[in-house]
Amino acid sequence: MSEFPPSYPTIEPDIKAPTLRRLRQLSRLLDRVITVPGTQVSIGLDPILGLIPVGGDFLGVMLSAYIVLEAARLGAPAATLSKMVINIIIDGLVGAIPIVGDLFDIGWKANESNIRLLEDHLRFPSQRKSADKWFVLAVFIVLFIVAIGLVAFSVILVRLLGALLGMLQGLLTGG
Repeated sequence: MSEFPPSYPTIEPDIKAPTLRRLRQLSRLLDRVITVPGTQVSIGLDPILGLIPVGGDFLGVMLSAYIVLEAARLGAPAATLSKMVINIIIDGLVGAIPIVGDLFDIGWKANESNIRLLEDHLRFPSQRKSADKWFVLAVFIVLFIVAIGLVAFSVILVRLLGALLGMLQGLLTGG
C-alpha cells in the first residue's frame, strides 16, 4: 500500500471518530431530536431555543459555533469553515424573525449541513491546508458579533412590542 503524500492528512480513526460522533449527536440534538407524530417532520432544540426571548438565538449560534470550532481542530480548511459560518449566520439572522424564523428553523438544518461539510472534508481531504489560528479567531469574532446582534435585535423588538402594547392599552382605555 502506498503512503499518502504529506499534504494529504489521513483520518486517524482513534482520534477523529469520537469527536465526529459527538458532533453528530450535537447536530441531531439541535436539528432533529423530536419527530412530529404522524409526519416525517423533525425539529431540534435550535428552533425551540429560538422561542426564548433575547438569549435563545444567542445560545443557538454559540452551540452551532462549537461545531465549527471542532471542525477547525480537525483540520478543516478555511473554505469549509467559511461555508459553515455562512450556514450559521443564515440560521441565526432568519431565525431571529419572530414566528417566520422559527418556521424557517424547522426546515433549515444548518448544523446537519455543517456536519456534512466536515464529513466531506474528512472523507476527501483536499490539498488546502488547515485554517490558521487567525482565521479561526476571526470566524469566532464574526459569530460572536452576530450573536450579540441577535440579542440586540431581540431587545429592540421586545421594547417595540412593549411600546406598541402600551399605546394600544392607552387607546382602549381612552387615556
